[in-house]
Amino acid sequence: MENDIQFMRLALELAKRGEGLVEPNPMVGCVLVKNGNVIGKGFHTQFGKPHAEIEALHDAQKCCGEESVAGSTCYVTLEPCSHYGKTPPCTAALQSSGIRRIVVAMRDPNPLVNGQGLKILRDAGFEITEHVLENEAHSLNAPYLTLLQKHRPWIIAKWAMTLDGRLASRTGSSRWISSEASRKIVHRLRSRMDAIMIGSQTALRDNPDLTARLDEVVPRTPIRIVLDSNAALTSEYRLVQTARQIPVLLVVNHNAPKKRIKTLQDAGCEILPLLSENTESENTESENIESKNTNPENTAHDYRNRTEILMKLLAQRKITNLLVEGGKQVFGTLFDMKLIDEAHVFIAPKLIGGESAYPVVGGIGLAEMERAWKLELPEIQITGQDVYIHGRILYKEDDSYILKR
Repeated sequence: MENDIQFMRLALELAKRGEGLVEPNPMVGCVLVKNGNVIGKGFHTQFGKPHAEIEALHDAQKCCGEESVAGSTCYVTLEPCSHYGKTPPCTAALQSSGIRRIVVAMRDPNPLVNGQGLKILRDAGFEITEHVLENEAHSLNAPYLTLLQKHRPWIIAKWAMTLDGRLASRTGSSRWISSEASRKIVHRLRSRMDAIMIGSQTALRDNPDLTARLDEVVPRTPIRIVLDSNAALTSEYRLVQTARQIPVLLVVNHNAPKKRIKTLQDAGCEILPLLSENTESENTESENIESKNTNPENTAHDYRNRTEILMKLLAQRKITNLLVEGGKQVFGTLFDMKLIDEAHVFIAPKLIGGESAYPVVGGIGLAEMERAWKLELPEIQITGQDVYIHGRILYKEDDSYILKR
């Protein structure tokens, strides 16, 4: 069992290398071992390309010849697939390989697999060992599992703030709060996302590109999403100017001005209209897909309702990792709904003061400090002059903290 843990840990390390490349597929790693020695390694390198088991088999055969695989043990972080998708089923390749034993970290809850892969292999005479480093495998593929089981993306909140907790000054000035070193980390984070989302006021105030700008080739180009209830963006903004090169999705109210929508569509923006339950609030400009209302309870309900609808629609598009970069109402709604799974925060050693300066998180928030949300095993480092804190969110339920997985 000790060796099983050792080799499965190596498989998990390999799987991690597929991050940002394989989504909406899961990250999977595979190690082939014979007589205590690793003879083949592989991981799922890109969506649509061969799975980890196939890569490991090819690696072993290239290194040691086809016959060397016979009698070996296969360590794989996720149950082998048993269906034809973009690639043939891995169960078929394993059956013809001569492998004797298969060790699996976790079952694949995908309805097309969900135990069928292991059943096929057991029926074929393989010795099967399950649940080796299962928790670690679940944690690795939390975004995949969230999309599959909760029908929403894995949501990552990112912001940079001053030491006194401000996103921008009272005039809206925010460039630059964080250091150049911190911004490079942000671009790297963006480069593995499926989508980046902001509210309309953030788009209007900051005029961002929301692109991943790195010296190296980026794994993927995320779609840019703006929660722009009244279609307030114009051709003066960089998001609109670049919409034909890099996709832009504008989430608007169903009754947003048709003339503005037509102009934005002509510029290359995709428009996603959402119907609000609260029609009184739909004629005012908003930070989120939501809009202001004199009744906070109605407003919060409307925010949540449309956020739920939007998350389901994004899941249907196979958006696995969603990076949210502001503003306060967007963060507030998502935190109030306990939908943010992960946070990346850059704290700059700067102070700007001012009661009307922009805070980070709006929404209703919590009444008691003892119920404050926490980060699970937060990582803290210095980037330039900034403090960079990131980790997964723990929400308090009853008397204990849990991860919203």
